[in-house]
Amino acid sequence: MKIRTKDKVIINKGKDIGKSGKVERVIKKSGKVVVSGINIYKKHGKPTKKNPKGGIIDITMPMAVENVTLVCPHCSKPTRIGYKVTKDNKVRICKKCGDQI
Repeated sequence: MKIRTKDKVIINKGKDIGKSGKVERVIKKSGKVVVSGINIYKKHGKPTKKNPKGGIIDITMPMAVENVTLVCPHCSKPTRIGYKVTKDNKVRICKKCGDQI
């Protein structure tokens, strides 16, 4: 998967189209990502020790990785990700400006 945690992404499909945020978690098995402040749903919770009153809780739900695009930290544009192989390792590069991500 080309998207990693702490990457800045922009949403290109769904109800939050055009919003951006940082990736909190990547779920490789199902091909989903959790982006902070995006794809928020409401859940009705019973009273617990943590939340004694109960009530409506906002939860950030995972979304498909196809619905997000990485924003390059150097040129600040949504871009695709490429790879460059060096002697020691493989690094991600921005397809627009060519810098290392």
